[in-house]
Amino acid sequence: MAQKIITKSIELSGRTLSLEVGRFAEQSSAAVLARYGDAMVLATVTASSRETTLDYFPLSVEYVERLYAGGRIKGSRWVKREGRPTDDAVLAGRVIDRSIRPLFPKAYKHDVQIVITVLSVDGENDPDVLGLVATSAAIAISPIPWNGPVSAVRMGYVKGVDGNGGGLVINPTITEQANSEFDFVVSSSREKVVMLEGGFCETPEETVAEAVLLAKTANAKIIDLITELTKTVGKKKVALTEATEQEDLKTKIAKDYKKEMEAAFVKKAEKEFGGEEMTILAKTIAEAYGTDYTVKDIEAALDTLFKKQVRQNILEHAKRVDGRKLDEVRPIDIEVGILPRTHGSAMFKRGQTQALTVATLGTPSLEQLIESPAGEESKRYIHHYSMPPYSVGETGRMGTPSRREIGHGALAERALLSVIPSEEDFPYTIRLVSEIMSSNGSTSMASTCGSTLALMDAGVPIKEPVAGISVGLMTDKKKYVLLTDIMGIEDFAGDMDFKVAGTKNGITAIQLDIKIDGLTDEIVKETLVRAHDARLMILDTMKKIIGEPRKNLSQYAPKVQVVKIPVEKIGEVIGPGGKMIRQIIAVTGAGVDVEDDGSVMISGTDADAVAKAVAWVQGMTREVKPGEEYEGEVKRILPFGAFVEITPGKEGMVHVSQMATSFVANPNDVVTIGQKVKVRVMEIDDQGRVNLSMLFGEDAKKAPVREPREHGDRPHRSFGRPFDRGRKRF
Repeated sequence: MAQKIITKSIELSGRTLSLEVGRFAEQSSAAVLARYGDAMVLATVTASSRETTLDYFPLSVEYVERLYAGGRIKGSRWVKREGRPTDDAVLAGRVIDRSIRPLFPKAYKHDVQIVITVLSVDGENDPDVLGLVATSAAIAISPIPWNGPVSAVRMGYVKGVDGNGGGLVINPTITEQANSEFDFVVSSSREKVVMLEGGFCETPEETVAEAVLLAKTANAKIIDLITELTKTVGKKKVALTEATEQEDLKTKIAKDYKKEMEAAFVKKAEKEFGGEEMTILAKTIAEAYGTDYTVKDIEAALDTLFKKQVRQNILEHAKRVDGRKLDEVRPIDIEVGILPRTHGSAMFKRGQTQALTVATLGTPSLEQLIESPAGEESKRYIHHYSMPPYSVGETGRMGTPSRREIGHGALAERALLSVIPSEEDFPYTIRLVSEIMSSNGSTSMASTCGSTLALMDAGVPIKEPVAGISVGLMTDKKKYVLLTDIMGIEDFAGDMDFKVAGTKNGITAIQLDIKIDGLTDEIVKETLVRAHDARLMILDTMKKIIGEPRKNLSQYAPKVQVVKIPVEKIGEVIGPGGKMIRQIIAVTGAGVDVEDDGSVMISGTDADAVAKAVAWVQGMTREVKPGEEYEGEVKRILPFGAFVEITPGKEGMVHVSQMATSFVANPNDVVTIGQKVKVRVMEIDDQGRVNLSMLFGEDAKKAPVREPREHGDRPHRSFGRPFDRGRKRF
């Protein structure tokens, strides 16, 4: 029996947003097909029937891109199936995960898997935010307990839309995004902000706060749509039995092991992921208490007591674990240029968090190509982030980057994107790699600071230095406390991790994660102010070590110059079968790449080789005019004259009649191969051949009269070897 299809829709920013139930995936716990313009995604949510024994909520979110959605087939000749998720797909899945995860009840311990499949892309509407809306709707109508719904919109600031030079736009099209000052995703419930993710062009805090308020208004409209759909097709939620707290156990431990707990808590606070002290203490207590409690039960009780103590100290006494003030940044240590053979390097250390960032410069041909349903694009600025197990004093898996590593690298990349020079100003591919040497709170913001320093050490002319900071939150729903530069334990015991990066002029990136049901507008605004103050302090500290980009690139970095030539001259530079470009590369030792628009990229580690190749290309494509004078080199001598190279790769002929005022029977009597001679351009004939003269002033008037040119008295081209009659070539 066919399912009944139910559809609900609204108008949003001039386009129809529709949510449909009943067409696909009937065996999942719930499925919603969402459409916005011609972009379509299917979000399915499935919960296991049994509870897990894990001590965390096993939620997985998979964002699946299919090339068929854009009418594309994978470019690989051998592999046509989509492979591992792209970084963009991983990031989209993380945005959805971070928006919905805080709203699941802690007592719910069933496996939940959410799969968002991109079915159609239209080149105008982003499917990632649509996937988040569809996911929220699917969970809302499912039997899974959840404190939603939430919604999300993408915010942009597009120039000229309000007639006053710019304005905020809800869900800008991809065309509008090309002219937008920022790309900002805001997830919220009707009243509170749940997740923020965005990149900005040094945007003022006031504009960001305004964008959040406008986004919440649009989200409320979408939440109404989801609520209406839930009333029509929603299933009854699973009833939960709240797990009883082991109050007796916690009370007993606090009484019997007070001193031991305090010592273990001090050790735990020193590391982001804790140490072995808690486990050792739990085993000691378990042995003393016999079979009444397991080690796992005791560890859970100790962890709860520890976090409770951290929160109480901050909320009631404004006392942080390491004794800092609430708005104080940990001590900062900076070094630059510490790796001798890299193009740029820097170490940024804040407390126990330490990042080593390395900058590498490459030619434009080394840019990254990305294939997606919407088409192909390229990236010339890339940031990678690596956090090995030793950074937290543990052993663990090494290999492909985790989702967390991809996310942190993308955040640091976004933070610096707006200050990276254009390809016209700096024709290089730029790769940054942040190696996390030690982790205890906000390694992504340490990577951002380290990346700025490494770029300046490499001599990359960034527009402004960028720094970042993370602000935390502790709240008991009656009051709240903000914490500048949170440590790992303050993150785990706290309610918020609000990362803000920017320059002295404004914000360049934001990422917000929470563990509560949302943030009020007041908290958002106050956090932006707190982050601004800390950012300026860090920038001042960085400036004392290196205030601006170095004037010269590293001697080990490639030297790249771009020469623009007329498109019709491309053939001359390449030559028949690539002969000329191969000759330039062989003679100079520089790399030469010619683009279809006439851009010639010349690169090499030897500056002299690059300069020689640049002069060669410019000389070949320069328009030679009659009357111009050159000092050229004699390249070939024939019975009727000599060929002189006047610019690299361009030759002209001096006829014997233009070598002297008297009759010249043999050109060898006047010139020799390799000799430097001064010549004047007499004419350029209809075939583009350059005729030169070695006579100037009054001498030019005394030149012997030249007989009319015969067909065979010079080669047909002004370069290459003359054709040898009678010589057979194989």
